[in-house]
Amino acid sequence: MSTPADILDDLTADLDAVFVFSPSSGFFERFRELEVPLVVVAPENVVDAETYVELPLEFDNVRDRIRFGIEGAMERSVVDDGDTVGCVVSVFGGDHDAVIRTRVDESIHSGVYDLFANSRADPGVIRDVFEVAIELGKKGQKGKPVGALFVTGDAGKVMNKSRPLSYNPFEKSHVHVGDPIVNVMLKEFSRLDGAFVVSDSGKIVSAYRYLEPGAEGVDIPKGLGARHMAGAAITRATNATAIVLSESDALVRAFKGGELILEIDPEDY
Repeated sequence: MSTPADILDDLTADLDAVFVFSPSSGFFERFRELEVPLVVVAPENVVDAETYVELPLEFDNVRDRIRFGIEGAMERSVVDDGDTVGCVVSVFGGDHDAVIRTRVDESIHSGVYDLFANSRADPGVIRDVFEVAIELGKKGQKGKPVGALFVTGDAGKVMNKSRPLSYNPFEKSHVHVGDPIVNVMLKEFSRLDGAFVVSDSGKIVSAYRYLEPGAEGVDIPKGLGARHMAGAAITRATNATAIVLSESDALVRAFKGGELILEIDPEDY
Protein backbone atom coordinates (compact mmCIF):
# COMPACT_ATOMS: atom_id res chain seq x y z
CA MET A 1 0.00 0.00 0.00
CA SER A 2 1.42 3.36 -1.02
CA THR A 3 2.04 5.97 1.65
CA PRO A 4 2.00 9.75 1.12
CA ALA A 5 5.81 9.64 1.23
CA ASP A 6 5.85 7.10 -1.60
CA ILE A 7 3.58 9.28 -3.70
CA LEU A 8 5.81 12.31 -3.10
CA ASP A 9 8.88 10.26 -4.04
CA ASP A 10 7.20 9.24 -7.30
CA LEU A 11 6.38 12.87 -7.98
CA THR A 12 10.02 13.94 -7.79
CA ALA A 13 11.74 10.82 -9.20
CA ASP A 14 13.81 10.89 -12.41
CA LEU A 15 13.38 14.57 -13.17
CA ASP A 16 15.35 16.13 -16.01
CA ALA A 17 15.12 19.63 -14.51
CA VAL A 18 13.62 21.52 -11.57
CA PHE A 19 11.90 24.89 -11.98
CA VAL A 20 11.60 27.15 -8.93
CA PHE A 21 9.29 30.13 -9.29
CA SER A 22 10.18 33.42 -7.54
CA PRO A 23 12.23 31.90 -4.70
CA SER A 24 13.73 33.81 -1.80
CA SER A 25 17.49 33.49 -1.30
CA GLY A 26 17.08 31.15 1.67
CA PHE A 27 14.64 28.90 -0.14
CA PHE A 28 16.79 28.79 -3.28
CA GLU A 29 19.85 27.64 -1.32
CA ARG A 30 18.09 24.35 -0.54
CA PHE A 31 18.18 23.45 -4.24
CA ARG A 32 21.81 24.23 -5.06
CA GLU A 33 23.05 20.65 -4.59
CA LEU A 34 20.64 19.12 -7.09
CA GLU A 35 22.26 17.03 -9.81
CA VAL A 36 19.75 18.14 -12.48
CA PRO A 37 19.47 21.57 -14.13
CA LEU A 38 17.87 24.17 -11.90
CA VAL A 39 15.84 26.94 -13.52
CA VAL A 40 14.66 30.04 -11.65
CA VAL A 41 11.61 31.80 -13.12
CA ALA A 42 10.99 35.19 -11.53
CA PRO A 43 10.56 38.91 -12.26
CA GLU A 44 14.19 39.47 -11.19
CA ASN A 45 17.18 37.21 -10.66
CA VAL A 46 17.67 38.17 -7.02
CA VAL A 47 19.20 34.77 -6.19
CA ASP A 48 21.86 35.03 -8.94
CA ALA A 49 20.74 31.78 -10.54
CA GLU A 50 22.87 30.44 -13.37
CA THR A 51 19.80 29.58 -15.47
CA TYR A 52 17.13 32.26 -15.22
CA VAL A 53 13.92 33.02 -17.13
CA GLU A 54 12.56 36.53 -16.62
CA LEU A 55 8.87 36.54 -15.73
CA PRO A 56 7.40 39.78 -17.15
CA LEU A 57 3.93 39.18 -15.67
CA GLU A 58 3.10 37.28 -12.51
CA PHE A 59 0.59 35.04 -14.32
CA ASP A 60 -1.70 34.26 -11.39
CA ASN A 61 -2.90 31.29 -13.41
CA VAL A 62 -0.31 28.69 -12.37
CA ARG A 63 -0.55 26.79 -15.65
CA ASP A 64 0.33 29.93 -17.64
CA ARG A 65 3.22 30.64 -15.28
CA ILE A 66 4.65 27.15 -15.70
CA ARG A 67 4.13 27.19 -19.45
CA PHE A 68 6.02 30.47 -19.73
CA GLY A 69 8.94 29.13 -17.68
CA ILE A 70 9.18 25.94 -19.71
CA GLU A 71 9.00 27.84 -23.00
CA GLY A 72 11.88 30.03 -21.83
CA ALA A 73 13.95 27.02 -20.81
CA MET A 74 13.24 25.30 -24.14
CA GLU A 75 14.38 28.44 -25.94
CA ARG A 76 17.69 28.18 -24.06
CA SER A 77 17.95 24.42 -24.77
CA VAL A 78 17.91 23.65 -21.03
CA VAL A 79 15.06 21.16 -21.53
CA ASP A 80 13.86 19.30 -24.61
CA ASP A 81 10.72 17.67 -25.91
CA GLY A 82 9.99 14.60 -23.80
CA ASP A 83 11.82 15.73 -20.64
CA THR A 84 10.08 15.44 -17.29
CA VAL A 85 10.35 18.47 -15.01
CA GLY A 86 9.26 19.37 -11.50
CA CYS A 87 7.89 22.86 -10.84
CA VAL A 88 8.00 24.29 -7.32
CA VAL A 89 5.37 27.01 -7.11
CA SER A 90 3.15 29.02 -4.82
CA VAL A 91 -0.49 28.31 -5.57
CA PHE A 92 -2.17 30.03 -2.63
CA GLY A 93 0.30 32.89 -2.20
CA GLY A 94 3.19 33.33 0.18
CA ASP A 95 5.29 30.19 0.71
CA HIS A 96 5.94 27.64 -2.03
CA ASP A 97 3.21 25.09 -1.40
CA ALA A 98 3.08 22.82 -4.44
CA VAL A 99 5.26 20.61 -6.62
CA ILE A 100 3.85 19.99 -10.09
CA ARG A 101 5.29 17.27 -12.30
CA THR A 102 4.86 17.72 -16.04
CA ARG A 103 6.30 16.50 -19.31
CA VAL A 104 7.84 18.93 -21.78
CA ASP A 105 6.05 18.78 -25.10
CA GLU A 106 6.45 20.84 -28.26
CA SER A 107 2.74 21.57 -28.09
CA ILE A 108 3.41 23.68 -24.99
CA HIS A 109 4.76 26.38 -27.32
CA SER A 110 1.93 28.89 -27.10
CA GLY A 111 4.10 31.79 -28.23
CA VAL A 112 3.80 33.58 -24.87
CA TYR A 113 7.54 33.52 -24.20
CA ASP A 114 8.27 34.57 -27.76
CA LEU A 115 5.84 37.46 -27.36
CA PHE A 116 7.95 39.01 -24.61
CA ALA A 117 11.45 37.79 -25.41
CA ASN A 118 11.55 38.06 -29.20
CA SER A 119 9.24 40.92 -30.08
CA ARG A 120 10.74 43.99 -31.68
CA ALA A 121 9.68 46.19 -28.75
CA ASP A 122 11.52 45.96 -25.46
CA PRO A 123 9.99 43.30 -23.15
CA GLY A 124 9.49 45.91 -20.44
CA VAL A 125 7.49 48.07 -22.86
CA ILE A 126 5.18 45.18 -23.73
CA ARG A 127 4.75 44.48 -20.03
CA ASP A 128 3.90 48.14 -19.32
CA VAL A 129 1.31 48.19 -22.12
CA PHE A 130 -0.21 44.97 -20.78
CA GLU A 131 -0.49 46.57 -17.33
CA VAL A 132 -2.38 49.55 -18.75
CA ALA A 133 -4.75 47.28 -20.67
CA ILE A 134 -5.27 45.01 -17.65
CA GLU A 135 -6.01 47.98 -15.41
CA LEU A 136 -8.51 49.32 -17.94
CA GLY A 137 -10.10 45.89 -18.16
CA LYS A 138 -10.57 45.82 -14.40
CA LYS A 139 -11.94 49.31 -13.88
CA GLY A 140 -13.00 50.59 -17.28
CA GLN A 141 -13.15 54.33 -17.88
CA LYS A 142 -15.23 56.20 -15.33
CA GLY A 143 -16.77 52.89 -14.33
CA LYS A 144 -17.86 51.93 -17.84
CA PRO A 145 -16.34 49.13 -19.96
CA VAL A 146 -14.05 50.33 -22.75
CA GLY A 147 -12.17 48.77 -25.62
CA ALA A 148 -8.63 49.74 -26.54
CA LEU A 149 -5.96 48.83 -29.08
CA PHE A 150 -2.25 49.34 -28.45
CA VAL A 151 0.18 48.69 -31.33
CA THR A 152 3.66 48.32 -29.91
CA GLY A 153 6.92 48.35 -31.88
CA ASP A 154 7.85 49.07 -35.51
CA ALA A 155 6.10 52.42 -35.12
CA GLY A 156 7.36 53.87 -38.43
CA LYS A 157 5.71 51.14 -40.52
CA VAL A 158 2.59 51.22 -38.36
CA MET A 159 2.22 54.96 -38.96
CA ASN A 160 2.66 54.40 -42.70
CA LYS A 161 -0.14 51.82 -42.66
CA SER A 162 -2.58 53.99 -40.74
CA ARG A 163 -4.10 57.45 -40.82
CA PRO A 164 -5.19 59.94 -38.16
CA LEU A 165 -8.78 60.10 -37.00
CA SER A 166 -8.22 63.29 -35.03
CA TYR A 167 -5.53 65.57 -33.64
CA ASN A 168 -2.64 63.58 -32.18
CA PRO A 169 -2.16 64.73 -28.55
CA PHE A 170 1.27 63.07 -28.44
CA GLU A 171 2.66 64.60 -31.64
CA LYS A 172 5.22 66.89 -30.00
CA SER A 173 5.56 65.10 -26.69
CA HIS A 174 8.26 62.75 -25.45
CA VAL A 175 6.32 60.68 -22.97
CA HIS A 176 6.63 56.95 -22.39
CA VAL A 177 4.27 54.19 -21.34
CA GLY A 178 4.92 53.06 -17.78
CA ASP A 179 5.02 56.57 -16.35
CA PRO A 180 2.05 56.76 -13.93
CA ILE A 181 0.92 60.15 -15.26
CA VAL A 182 1.16 58.96 -18.86
CA ASN A 183 -0.83 55.83 -18.01
CA VAL A 184 -3.62 58.04 -16.68
CA MET A 185 -3.60 59.93 -19.99
CA LEU A 186 -3.78 56.67 -21.96
CA LYS A 187 -6.76 55.52 -19.93
CA GLU A 188 -8.51 58.85 -20.52
CA PHE A 189 -7.95 58.75 -24.29
CA SER A 190 -8.98 55.10 -24.50
CA ARG A 191 -12.66 56.02 -24.63
CA LEU A 192 -12.13 57.60 -28.07
CA ASP A 193 -11.80 55.74 -31.36
CA GLY A 194 -8.54 54.62 -32.90
CA ALA A 195 -5.36 52.83 -31.90
CA PHE A 196 -2.42 53.93 -29.79
CA VAL A 197 0.97 53.56 -31.46
CA VAL A 198 3.92 52.89 -29.15
CA SER A 199 7.57 52.79 -30.24
CA ASP A 200 10.09 50.02 -29.52
CA SER A 201 11.38 52.01 -26.55
CA GLY A 202 7.93 52.82 -25.16
CA LYS A 203 7.46 56.35 -26.50
CA ILE A 204 3.81 57.17 -27.21
CA VAL A 205 3.93 58.07 -30.89
CA SER A 206 0.26 58.63 -31.54
CA ALA A 207 -3.34 58.14 -30.48
CA TYR A 208 -6.48 58.04 -32.65
CA ARG A 209 -4.91 56.04 -35.51
CA TYR A 210 -7.12 54.23 -38.01
CA LEU A 211 -5.20 51.11 -39.06
CA GLU A 212 -5.29 50.26 -42.78
CA PRO A 213 -3.36 47.01 -43.29
CA GLY A 214 -4.72 44.35 -45.62
CA ALA A 215 -6.63 41.65 -43.77
CA GLU A 216 -6.06 38.90 -46.34
CA GLY A 217 -4.84 35.70 -44.73
CA VAL A 218 -5.68 36.89 -41.20
CA ASP A 219 -7.81 34.40 -39.30
CA ILE A 220 -9.01 35.36 -35.82
CA PRO A 221 -11.33 33.38 -33.52
CA LYS A 222 -15.04 33.74 -34.17
CA GLY A 223 -16.76 36.35 -32.05
CA LEU A 224 -13.90 38.86 -32.14
CA GLY A 225 -14.68 42.12 -33.89
CA ALA A 226 -13.10 44.85 -36.01
CA ARG A 227 -10.69 46.02 -33.31
CA HIS A 228 -9.20 42.54 -33.01
CA MET A 229 -9.07 42.09 -36.78
CA ALA A 230 -7.23 45.40 -37.15
CA GLY A 231 -4.79 44.41 -34.39
CA ALA A 232 -4.11 41.02 -35.95
CA ALA A 233 -3.73 42.47 -39.45
CA ILE A 234 -1.26 45.20 -38.46
CA THR A 235 0.98 42.59 -36.82
CA ARG A 236 0.94 40.55 -40.00
CA ALA A 237 1.89 43.57 -42.12
CA THR A 238 4.59 44.88 -39.71
CA ASN A 239 6.84 43.64 -36.90
CA ALA A 240 4.58 45.18 -34.27
CA THR A 241 2.73 43.49 -31.42
CA ALA A 242 -0.92 44.38 -30.82
CA ILE A 243 -2.51 44.30 -27.38
CA VAL A 244 -6.29 44.57 -27.51
CA LEU A 245 -8.79 45.12 -24.71
CA SER A 246 -12.25 43.91 -25.67
CA GLU A 247 -15.14 46.14 -24.66
CA SER A 248 -17.62 43.25 -24.79
CA ASP A 249 -15.89 40.64 -22.62
CA ALA A 250 -13.12 42.75 -20.99
CA LEU A 251 -10.44 40.21 -21.96
CA VAL A 252 -6.97 41.35 -22.99
CA ARG A 253 -5.55 39.63 -26.08
CA ALA A 254 -2.16 39.86 -27.76
CA PHE A 255 -1.47 39.34 -31.46
CA LYS A 256 1.86 38.79 -33.18
CA GLY A 257 2.52 37.80 -36.78
CA GLY A 258 -1.21 37.95 -37.45
CA GLU A 259 -2.00 35.30 -34.83
CA LEU A 260 -3.63 35.33 -31.40
CA ILE A 261 -0.84 34.55 -28.93
CA LEU A 262 -2.20 35.30 -25.48
CA GLU A 263 -5.58 35.84 -23.81
CA ILE A 264 -5.81 37.22 -20.28
CA ASP A 265 -8.71 37.87 -17.93
CA PRO A 266 -7.81 41.09 -16.07
CA GLU A 267 -9.71 39.88 -13.01
CA ASP A 268 -7.05 37.19 -12.55
CA TYR A 269 -4.37 39.83 -11.96
